[in-house]
Amino acid sequence: MILYPAIDLKDGNAVRLVHGDMDQTTVFNDDPAAQARTFVEAGCEWLHLVDLNGAFAGEPVNAAPVEAILKACPVPAQLGGGIRDMATIERWLDKGLARVILGTVAVENPDLVREAAKAFPGKVAVGLDARNGRVATRGWAEETDVMVTDLAKSFEDAGIAAIIYTDILRDGAMKGPNIDATAALARAVDIPVIASGGVSSMADLTALKDTGVISGAISGRALYDGAIDLAAALKHLKA
Repeated sequence: MILYPAIDLKDGNAVRLVHGDMDQTTVFNDDPAAQARTFVEAGCEWLHLVDLNGAFAGEPVNAAPVEAILKACPVPAQLGGGIRDMATIERWLDKGLARVILGTVAVENPDLVREAAKAFPGKVAVGLDARNGRVATRGWAEETDVMVTDLAKSFEDAGIAAIIYTDILRDGAMKGPNIDATAALARAVDIPVIASGGVSSMADLTALKDTGVISGAISGRALYDGAIDLAAALKHLKA
């Protein structure tokens, strides 16, 4: 199971939110590229980046810090937030991003997801952010009637690289991930599923790995707060 350190970008800073609320922001580093280098030096194999402003704006906002991270770090990175057309997808991949994460458009324009996955094999993931099992869009501000599992199954034949499943009510709250829901989703589809939201301890990582069906986990606040030692966690997951 791959551990993805998360760098959430708001107004150019590396931050964490609680439950996706932009008004509950903690700034952890005003130099996101330096933060990324710290994660890489600890041994991470991937980085998970989110343009929080972009998720609300519907277009990239924190391009400068993302580009700085890509230039500073040799490991692959995936990015979500404000990526809603083919031109933006292509532009980010051309800049060296390993994978784009499509969230809102997966609900509003699923044909774009299919088109992008076909055009860029292995480089398109879908971000499914859920509140009580239903998909939320536009920076989690809008809740839909779409069930997570139904939407995930609709992309089974699209060739997407992964699904990032986030339980919004767990995100940034340090209360543990929704293991049951994440594992159920992973068993329902053949697409690799990455857990996000609430991953806050070594025990959480162990429990996710022990399901045998979850391919990755994203953690942010726990790494910044020191609740998870990244180097030790990476070693543990490889054991």
